[in-house]
Amino acid sequence: MSDDWKNDPKLSQMDSRKLAMLQNLADQGLGKNPSELLPFIMSAASRGKNAGLNFSSEEISTIIDVIKAGKSPAEAARLDRIVNLMKMIQR
Repeated sequence: MSDDWKNDPKLSQMDSRKLAMLQNLADQGLGKNPSELLPFIMSAASRGKNAGLNFSSEEISTIIDVIKAGKSPAEAARLDRIVNLMKMIQR
């Protein structure tokens, strides 16, 4: 995965610690299959909260939009399903 996503202007106002956390997640998530991805993301979200890195709903939406840019419709749909599963779990 390219680091180009970090240069997206939509992320220009985001805290650099949050961007570093996202890069770390991207690096660690490479090669994970869909069944491994959801628990991985949930664990990472918990670690981020414990470290005081809370993402607003707007930041999360922006991150998802940036990740989906340039993806195939199937990949974007898969990401949407993961996000929806995470929302259901967090209720």
